[in-house]
Amino acid sequence: MRSKPHLIWKKIPKSVWALGFVSLLMDISSEMIHSLLPLFLVSELAASAMAIGLIEGAAEATALIVKVFSGVLSDYLGKRKGLALLGYALGALSKPLFAIAASSGMVLTARLIDRVGKGIRGAPRDALIADITPVEIRGAAFGLRQSLDTVGAFLGPLVAVALMLLWANDFRAVFWVAVIPGLLSVLVLLLGVKEPATLSQQRVFPIGKQALQRLSAAYWYVVVIGAVFTLARFSEAFLVLRSQQSGIPIAWVPLVMVVMNIVYAASAYPFGKLSDNVKPAKLLGWGLLVLVAADLLLASSSHWLMVLTGVALWGVHMGMTQGLLAKMVADTTPNDLRGTAYGFFNLASGIAMLIASVLAGLLWDIFGAPATFYAGAIFCMLTLMALLIRGFRVSG
Repeated sequence: MRSKPHLIWKKIPKSVWALGFVSLLMDISSEMIHSLLPLFLVSELAASAMAIGLIEGAAEATALIVKVFSGVLSDYLGKRKGLALLGYALGALSKPLFAIAASSGMVLTARLIDRVGKGIRGAPRDALIADITPVEIRGAAFGLRQSLDTVGAFLGPLVAVALMLLWANDFRAVFWVAVIPGLLSVLVLLLGVKEPATLSQQRVFPIGKQALQRLSAAYWYVVVIGAVFTLARFSEAFLVLRSQQSGIPIAWVPLVMVVMNIVYAASAYPFGKLSDNVKPAKLLGWGLLVLVAADLLLASSSHWLMVLTGVALWGVHMGMTQGLLAKMVADTTPNDLRGTAYGFFNLASGIAMLIASVLAGLLWDIFGAPATFYAGAIFCMLTLMALLIRGFRVSG
């Protein structure tokens, strides 16, 4: 018997709520920096759009590739929380490096350390959510964590805007303040999350032949779809750069990311609940169409209203797809290989993110901003065609 929709959130385990607030705090910390970082690189360190694309692509790819190893290790140990703690601690400790950065190379170093931390924590955290959540409300649980995560992602830029106005565009002072919520996230994880019993008493090497053969064809199809999906969605740093072209004063530019993340936060949980009851590929298809609309708006005009509308649609797309993809991985893999499964999924997505962000920066420098967003729309349509060819037959 299905739970009444308005009661589902009450059945989500307390540790999932705690993990959501951990993500919220870390995202406040990270987005206080990331919402300003493209502007900091351009105005303070004289970096090009190509350099920003390389930094963002390398950073995100690093995070996603590291998830392979942390996911494998969490499966082998049968424990997730310790690796998650290490990852969040690295993220918190990387923040002061942004405040003292004197070159784009040092920013890259800080981003890589931060993203290594994200990579270490990501797969064990997602696997832990799947471990402790009943299967019938798994989509809702992933949607809840994503919503709380995204609340942090819009609070961070809001705090950044307020401090930039208060401190006359002092980027470095804002970066120092970002250290505080990062450290708080580590404390909440340490005290608020309880891990279930060891997954298996018999340790099997998760990337050995015997273990990998247990990963189904449906899982590998999800991996491929996730990678192609990422090619269509390059770094959000380019949303910030596009908003700067709209004439918005520099101190207010981070509000563009606030708009995206408010929409993202508001839509992630409802779409997460919906994914428990509908075929996942249908939601993916609709998410792609929304992203096409966002890309076309962002490509066609730099007027602030068009930019904000495009960014809001980008947020809807994220809410429709990100928790859904995490659920699809969990639904197509055995519980003792979930960390490994998330790791390989994110390895493929990481490579795609690197390619997409470098290509976006290259197109931006050579042909201008519209070319970057038109290319994104083309990749969206190619992905949608792949889904249609399969007849929306993705396991859920």
